[in-house]
Amino acid sequence: MDLGLDGKRALVLSSSRGLGRGIAEALAAEGARVFMTARSEDKLKAAAEAINARGRGQAKFMAADLKTGVTAIHEAAVAALGGIDILVANTGGPPAGTALSVEPDSWTPQFEAMVVPVFRLASLVLPGMQKAGFGRILVVASSGIVQPIPNLVMSNALRSSILGWAKTLSGEVAKDGVTVNMILPGRIETDRTGELDAANAKRAGKTVEQVAEAARAAIPAGRYGDVREFADVACFLASARASYVTGSAIRVDGGAIRSV
Repeated sequence: MDLGLDGKRALVLSSSRGLGRGIAEALAAEGARVFMTARSEDKLKAAAEAINARGRGQAKFMAADLKTGVTAIHEAAVAALGGIDILVANTGGPPAGTALSVEPDSWTPQFEAMVVPVFRLASLVLPGMQKAGFGRILVVASSGIVQPIPNLVMSNALRSSILGWAKTLSGEVAKDGVTVNMILPGRIETDRTGELDAANAKRAGKTVEQVAEAARAAIPAGRYGDVREFADVACFLASARASYVTGSAIRVDGGAIRSV
């Protein structure tokens, strides 16, 4: 299937590793030109060089802190690509913690770090998308917005606020050829997943492997997902083929969420 991504211009946030990097790689493999951003210049450089060595879609990058660098990121991406057709809003996750253990003063900094930048970047890229009659805003969230994940109260709550925003926005821009969707990873094999397993192991007094084994046992697929499996779904949602999919939250979780 031709996804119609050849030559499309994509800004992918937090793309030096994990899900963000996987999506950037998958988009480039379909012919998209990608602009990658994260805080680690060394990791970004290595990721972009790997993409460019494969050919077809090419990658450029900029190291920046998303919390303070939204305008600079947008300007650099437009300068490098000539415009933005696809925004992949992937942000780092907040620290693990229970509802009772999180300090009240921790909420605002985390909201400003992982929620506000998504809203601001969307407002910057939308006018160009609306004028062109084509745009894709894809937010990488978490299955926790459907089924809250224990010990991740900040992620559950803050990402849920983005869900309400995304659903509202999708209805406002659909007529302009712009779709707004969320993609919800379950247990995908990334560094972040390993970090969360380690945090849960420490909290429960278990080994990391015991925690991972229990997590795998609760997934109908019986395993953690592969980054490429997740990125392929993201590619479809970002593509011309997904023009009638908007306002949705797509689960990529191996069946872990049991509700309908």
